[in-house]
Amino acid sequence: MSHKQKVATGSMVKIKFSKGELKKQRDALKQYRRYLPTLQLKKQQIQMEILRQHIMLNEAGHKLATAMEGAAKWAGLLSEKGSFDKRWAKPRHISKSSKNIAGVELPVFEKCEFDRTEYDLFSMPLWVDSAIEELRAIVSLREHVRVLEEGVEVLRQELRITTQRVNLFEKVKIPEAEEAIRRIKIYIGDQMANAVGRSKAAKRKIEKTFAEEVNA
Repeated sequence: MSHKQKVATGSMVKIKFSKGELKKQRDALKQYRRYLPTLQLKKQQIQMEILRQHIMLNEAGHKLATAMEGAAKWAGLLSEKGSFDKRWAKPRHISKSSKNIAGVELPVFEKCEFDRTEYDLFSMPLWVDSAIEELRAIVSLREHVRVLEEGVEVLRQELRITTQRVNLFEKVKIPEAEEAIRRIKIYIGDQMANAVGRSKAAKRKIEKTFAEEVNA
């Protein structure tokens, strides 16, 4: 097996043992090293945002649990016939916006919009107004939690992809380019050494032939 074949054996990527390939690998390595810090920064930013979203999620979840605990005291009254219309607590529109974190678009809960309630103040129990207000607050908190959970899931997926890319550059692309450069340099160095050796041998042969002709 030739030296070139030995060098190629075990390499994950097929490479050409030439000066052109050497430049190509050096350019690729430079690009990988320039792009890697950007990916690492993005990974850190996403991790920090996930932590921030979890804090917000815990706060919203605590508020929701407190609101539901308070509503449980009078929830049984909702079953009274003709006392409460469930449509009063159903949002007409859920308003959301978005924000960009490290190139990732995240949903942001703004508010729930409800239709105006109309009912006979004289025929309805006094607790209905409070019930509507508290139930709407619960619905809004639930939607807030849902949007936060959606955002965390988006961030987790992006973190997984970004981590894979970081690992690809750190553990595959950069080491492969470095190894390719090392092997090509060795091969080119051997070729140059062999060429120098052949040149010296040819020179000695010429000198020997010339000396023999002179002494003949």
